[in-house]
Amino acid sequence: MTPTASVRPYRPADAPALDDICVRTAHNGRDSRPVYADPAVLPAVFAAPYVHLDPDLAFVLDDGEGRAVGYILGTADTARFAEEFRTEWLPRVAARYPAPQGPPGTRTPDEVMAGLLHDPERMIVPELAAYPAHLHIDLLPDWQGQGHGRTLMRTFWRALRERGVPAVHLVMATANTPARAFYDRLGFHEIAAAGLDPADVTCLGRTTQDTVPAGT
Repeated sequence: MTPTASVRPYRPADAPALDDICVRTAHNGRDSRPVYADPAVLPAVFAAPYVHLDPDLAFVLDDGEGRAVGYILGTADTARFAEEFRTEWLPRVAARYPAPQGPPGTRTPDEVMAGLLHDPERMIVPELAAYPAHLHIDLLPDWQGQGHGRTLMRTFWRALRERGVPAVHLVMATANTPARAFYDRLGFHEIAAAGLDPADVTCLGRTTQDTVPAGT
């Protein structure tokens, strides 16, 4: 019998798989390895701190044989998360990924990511205050387009509702148009943020209510 994929809570043993998924999907939904000299900086920003600081809000898509092939990670309280990112997470990785020097326009892709790592306060966007939770979701290419992303989202929304969180946001690369189509189908709407360049990133938000039609 062919193993059946399912969503389950994150386990510490999943950490290497989550790092790999992040690296293989982080460049506008595509493999980041051709772009970054040390692509491990990407999970250090977008995956590992979440399972370190908020493991109870981390869920994986299990391929049926115990291997994580997708994930959804996040926090119920972005302001608290940003503070703990600086005080608890950043000291663990800062030596490997030092803060970049020089003007932003001259930075390599690795230095751009290191700049994000050293600026957790960037996560606190005034226009997103009504959406206190935020998330990151990624699936390996072979597991996309099969409804698994929707299942991961619904699992995460339910966990947020259980914590009394009314709304959630995400910030995505504007160039990642397939991801935007996915979020649109799930009822996310765009939120203008004065301090962010819409040519680079787009802010989306929605309630945590499970209001998506079953066939979506």
